[in-house]
Amino acid sequence: MNGKTRFRRLDGILLLDKPSGMSSNQALQRVRHLFRAEKAGHTGSLDPLATGLLPVCFGEATKIAGLLLGSRKGYETVARLGITTDTDDADGSVLRERPVPVLDPVALDAALARFLGRIRQRAPIYSALKQGGEALYAKARRGEAVDAPERDVDVDVFRVVERGEGWLRLYVECGSGTYVRSLVRDLGEALGCGAHVAELRRLWVEPFGAPVMHTLADLQAADAGALDSRLLPIDVGLAGFPQRLLDDTAARRFGHGQTVPDPSEAAASPAPAARPSSAGSHGGSDLMVVRGPDGRLLGLAAPLDGMLKPQRLFNWAADAA
Repeated sequence: MNGKTRFRRLDGILLLDKPSGMSSNQALQRVRHLFRAEKAGHTGSLDPLATGLLPVCFGEATKIAGLLLGSRKGYETVARLGITTDTDDADGSVLRERPVPVLDPVALDAALARFLGRIRQRAPIYSALKQGGEALYAKARRGEAVDAPERDVDVDVFRVVERGEGWLRLYVECGSGTYVRSLVRDLGEALGCGAHVAELRRLWVEPFGAPVMHTLADLQAADAGALDSRLLPIDVGLAGFPQRLLDDTAARRFGHGQTVPDPSEAAASPAPAARPSSAGSHGGSDLMVVRGPDGRLLGLAAPLDGMLKPQRLFNWAADAA
């Protein structure tokens, strides 16, 4: 990388397979330079230790990044039993070691069941959550006492995939804001021995239920033309949202930021199939995807008394015929 990169306007979504040992922002900046994209953002941080799906939005796709932040996610993690750390993962310093009891399958299932549904969860003290305008990890690194907040989160699936001496491989499906590190930490306490995350991989993020991910090595080896073929259109990130198709007049008005009548339900374009989701998918948003008469994506709207009120317009919406 160098300061002479000539950036360009580029729109689309990259499903990056983030490597371990790199922060999400470092991965974002690496691919932004590879694609020479003027604007980029990711849709939810992964810990440096973690690998797996990190959707990266380029250009106009950044306007839907916040919607993807609120989506359900699936993870696989390895819990190392008997050791707790200050970061709740293998990157931290050991706080305590305890013997691991014999884990009866019935007792283990009962312990896992305590963390299903809507639960109260305390965030790790080494997390990006902000307190007083500053990330908790910054306070923790300075040695300050950190009172990590508790909040309600949704856990739909929490089960054992594989087990060995002193470790469990777990599969997790959860809603926005859930920390897998906290789940593993609290499970360890429920088992009486403590635990921390030894490995973590994000498998999917709605609506990317079976994602084809691209590694940095793959992207770095590709030529310029092949790179752009790795991008998904913005539409793919909006699967599952209600769709509205406007006629020429309404599309023109909507593209200039005006509220327009909501077409009848019969005229609504069917949405692409998405992974079945629980309440809270898409961050609880009631936004609708609005398209012009040719099906071209114009923006997102909020329903209001039988009308569609523009919330986010893509930069080409004003050109709607």
